[in-house]
Amino acid sequence: MSGVLVLSRRDLEKAVSMREAIEAVEKAFLALYRGEVKQPLRSIVEAAGGYVLNMPCYYPAAKSFTVKTVSVFEENLRRGLPTIFATVLLIDPETGMPLAVMEGGYLTALRTGAATGVATKYLAREDSEVLAIVGAGFQAPFQAKAVMEVRGIRRVLIYDISRERSEGLAEELRRLGVEARAAGSCREAVEQADVVVLATTAREPAISGDWVKPGTHLNSIGWMGTDARELDTKTVLMSKLVVDSREAVLAESGDILIPIREGAMSEEHIYAEIGEVIAGEKPGRESEREVTLWKSVGQAVQDAAVAKLAYERAAEAKLGVEVEL
Repeated sequence: MSGVLVLSRRDLEKAVSMREAIEAVEKAFLALYRGEVKQPLRSIVEAAGGYVLNMPCYYPAAKSFTVKTVSVFEENLRRGLPTIFATVLLIDPETGMPLAVMEGGYLTALRTGAATGVATKYLAREDSEVLAIVGAGFQAPFQAKAVMEVRGIRRVLIYDISRERSEGLAEELRRLGVEARAAGSCREAVEQADVVVLATTAREPAISGDWVKPGTHLNSIGWMGTDARELDTKTVLMSKLVVDSREAVLAESGDILIPIREGAMSEEHIYAEIGEVIAGEKPGRESEREVTLWKSVGQAVQDAAVAKLAYERAAEAKLGVEVEL
């Protein structure tokens, strides 16, 4: 057998652009909706100091078979280690032999941003110019760059419980040529926005539906389990709700499950999966005043799509290190 390609974060940064990732993830969501992907719900295995998530996927159209593992160990903070670490294994679907091992944190952020790009492309107003970002952690710059790929964003308002993180992200985005600043409050950011991204670890709602103006598109990617949420019930109820996977959000997303448990809505409030919208079976945005909401918990097919693309681009550019197992 030939060697296994090991790709670091730096390799992945060089291999795949956000625009390429958005295109790959759009195709992946369409394949998922059409039943052309083999992808079980993620499994979670608890260990003494944390837990590990496992996300396998076979995506035939891309000739991609991946297994992603994500370890979450909170005590690592005291050890000077990352609390979350991910790896992606790319397997040859014809032979079962390993092709590549990739650093999974960057790839996850890239594909999650790309999914937001796809949703924003289909659901946000064409004339959207102001972006609000709630939560300025690792995911935030990827989210901003994805939205900027599909809409002509001129101004970005950022709110995080850490002013330092907000200012840091604003500085990074200004280097891309967009006006960006830290907002004084979450409300200030949301009230002015045409597009909102929520990328938080909140366990209680981070925003209120009272702050959301008509015509806004919201992207909610935070996921802390079935008993936590970053959206209040009013925001969910007032929105046309599009999800990555009905099965997944109804199993995993507190943003959806809590309003259902409250009796405020039923599963029928989910308007569509994004694949239905991409396929043209259901329209996305239908009016300038409609509030639209994208809720994503992340799908393994996103990893499969972007990992295969990264492998191909890296091989062409001779990136990474080849090792014999």
